[in-house]
Amino acid sequence: MRRRPALLLPALPWLAVPARAAAGDAAPPRIVPRALVFPRDFGAHPEFRTEWWYATGALRTRDDPRAPPEYGFQLTFFRSRVGAAGTQAVAPGRFAPHQLLFAHAAVTDLRARRLRHAQRIARWNGDPAAAPAAAALADTRVHLGPWWLERSGPPARSRYRARLGDANAGFAYELELAATQPLLLQGQAGFSRKGPDPDQASHYYTQPQLAVSGTLQLGAGRRPVHGRAWLDHEWSETLLHPEAVGWDWIGINLDDGGALTAFQLRRADGSAVWAGGSYRAPGAAVQDFAAAALRFTAGRRWTSPATQASYPVQWRIATPAGTVDVEALLDAQELDSRATTGAIYWEGLSELRDPGGRRIGLGYLEMTGYAAPLRL
Repeated sequence: MRRRPALLLPALPWLAVPARAAAGDAAPPRIVPRALVFPRDFGAHPEFRTEWWYATGALRTRDDPRAPPEYGFQLTFFRSRVGAAGTQAVAPGRFAPHQLLFAHAAVTDLRARRLRHAQRIARWNGDPAAAPAAAALADTRVHLGPWWLERSGPPARSRYRARLGDANAGFAYELELAATQPLLLQGQAGFSRKGPDPDQASHYYTQPQLAVSGTLQLGAGRRPVHGRAWLDHEWSETLLHPEAVGWDWIGINLDDGGALTAFQLRRADGSAVWAGGSYRAPGAAVQDFAAAALRFTAGRRWTSPATQASYPVQWRIATPAGTVDVEALLDAQELDSRATTGAIYWEGLSELRDPGGRRIGLGYLEMTGYAAPLRL
């Protein structure tokens, strides 16, 4: 689901944006079922309120798929429309932005038991060729300064390049993520319901089982890395039900080559407003999960010493494809993004196990709305 943290507008005085008019604006666009068209839908959709490109993965220094993971990485680019609905995609002039671009990046170092993370924010006038931050419309190519995510190749053989560095956070990476299997269209052919109201939905596709190679730098040390990654791209006008305070989500590359997605949108009392997800066995069709067919049961919790938010870092999830257990490989994977998206959330490398305790996959667990309710 992406994925993903709330796109709140922080109260930063330099980040003045056009106000939404109370009357006379064009009606907001609606997400309705349609066939996704590639490569166009790899690109940005600035007419919609929120959008993200989200890449995560497990890395190791040995080029051996049987070796245990040593690092996890996350890179997410967010786009938020802040102008009036119906505003043209390209606003006239550099100082009339109708879009904001954000980026979050993180590295989980399992050896050092440490999470490093960084964030960026920029105004964008909607021009795909703008500098220093822009998002292309025809394909995935989004950047904020020296942070980049771009796609190349035919749609069936995508190759993504992720590049970034942050001296203050002490990490940098340059990674290539190569498709090994077809796109996975979430929901009904890419139309993913997020609540009981049909307008609470997104267009959503996933590229699981991406083969990763590249370099990772931590401090002064630079090393080659290999692994598997997961990429989500999602865009929406209305995502959260009014009763939802946040969500819990997993995107897992299964060891047998399959892919598992599961999410729930959660009320303040922990009950589910909505749930969904999918399972794709190797070489098989996607199995879409009905909202009533999933159940998330929280297990062991970790309390952040920085925010006092309490997160379940173990879950048992009952799905139509079977019951699985998810456990964080490092408890302390909380990200404080109040300087950009305005949210605090937990996002971390995790292991998937069968009920007997055998590892069956690696991926990322995301939990939002535990430090404070999300407001999209």
